[in-house]
Amino acid sequence: MLMRKLVFLIVIFTSLFFTGCEEVVDVDLDTAPPKLVIEAAINWEKGTSGKQQAIKLSTTTGYFESQVPVVSNAIVFINNSKNQKFNFIEFNKTGRYICNNFNPELNEEYTLTVISKGNTYTASEILKSVAPITRIEQKNDGGFTGEDIEVKAYFTDPADEDNFYLFKYIYSNQVTSNYYVSEDKFYQGNEIFSSAVDEDLKAGDEVEVTHFGISKQYYNYMNILVSIAGSNVGGPFQSPPATVKGNIINTTDKNDYPLGYFSLSETSTKKYKIK
Repeated sequence: MLMRKLVFLIVIFTSLFFTGCEEVVDVDLDTAPPKLVIEAAINWEKGTSGKQQAIKLSTTTGYFESQVPVVSNAIVFINNSKNQKFNFIEFNKTGRYICNNFNPELNEEYTLTVISKGNTYTASEILKSVAPITRIEQKNDGGFTGEDIEVKAYFTDPADEDNFYLFKYIYSNQVTSNYYVSEDKFYQGNEIFSSAVDEDLKAGDEVEVTHFGISKQYYNYMNILVSIAGSNVGGPFQSPPATVKGNIINTTDKNDYPLGYFSLSETSTKKYKIK
């Protein structure tokens, strides 16, 4: 009789357990007020005029939202040290602001101004040069296992100045991009390379490598961001797991700071097909 009661109690407990597992639990997440996100990376590819540039404005949103809200009707412009003004005009209410007459100059200081919803946001940066990519090599025994494909993009670092770099690798077989940062503290004036290893690369895949010349401040910012989000991300502003303040200041209300960064870089880009 005792055994029969024990079996009966086990059946009841098991039934309650599996019934409980089928219940849907709604988690009420707190939603912070939306913040303005300013994606203002001015990149001048070597050998081009650099006249067409774009700045994107959006806001943060809830974790489970599928669309990122764009910010329209803002006033966006950049001034250089000679007080030349470059206006960025919104394209079709997309939150993407375009300039077709930007004038990039190495070592020139530029100031960004964004006016939106009664707030004025500003930031200043200097356009930094980059050493050109001279060649790309492929290594088939890379990685920890010695079985992955490694791609190396070589360049010669200038000997007479301190340089900071952002490296970006785009793979044709992936949606996300790889970002890395480096400073020339230990290889100043020498030939050096950026590199990336991918176990999924195969013959016929294409890799696009871009080197950016960046400021020390932007290097520090990206170093933190890549450390938090990991090197393999959709982009530098794709929802990092922690808030990282950039160099853009809200001059109207300093406590309501935006996300994003105003940077200016000369870039060097090469494509390579895996053999």
